[in-house]
Amino acid sequence: MKKNTLHREQFIPISIKEAWDFFSQAKNLEKITPKDMAFVVLTELDDKPIYDGMKIEYKVRPLLGIPMRWTTEITGVAAPYRFTDKQLKGPYALWEHTHTFQEAPGGINMTDHVVYSLPLGWIGTLAHKLIVKKKLEDIFNFREETLNNYFRILKTRAHVAG
Repeated sequence: MKKNTLHREQFIPISIKEAWDFFSQAKNLEKITPKDMAFVVLTELDDKPIYDGMKIEYKVRPLLGIPMRWTTEITGVAAPYRFTDKQLKGPYALWEHTHTFQEAPGGINMTDHVVYSLPLGWIGTLAHKLIVKKKLEDIFNFREETLNNYFRILKTRAHVAG
């Protein structure tokens, strides 16, 4: 099984508390996932922040509009600095996504580090080269742009209200 990695870093002009409050709510994934993926959180979360051992089920259409269920488990929670979501069931043979938040002047540096593998041996390797790698890059590009706009709008509203 060939392991692939995706590593992204982004500066966001918010406090580490604001970052944790946003990213530790699984329901916010719907806000930062491209609409064409039809991403929906199925688990009743009752606005609970994430915790070690938390299992979350989603419905997603990652490729060709084919619906798929995806179940992850949250591990390695070190609030407000880090957590990992690991796939228990879903489209990948392996998916471990570590989210890290580090305070920086004027905001936070957020790091996404994903280690993943596709199933199906050489077919999965070919699918990665032809489709999956670009699809993941597009998803994380969308997230970066969406987060920049989302937090800029929130800061503008807070400044106008203040």
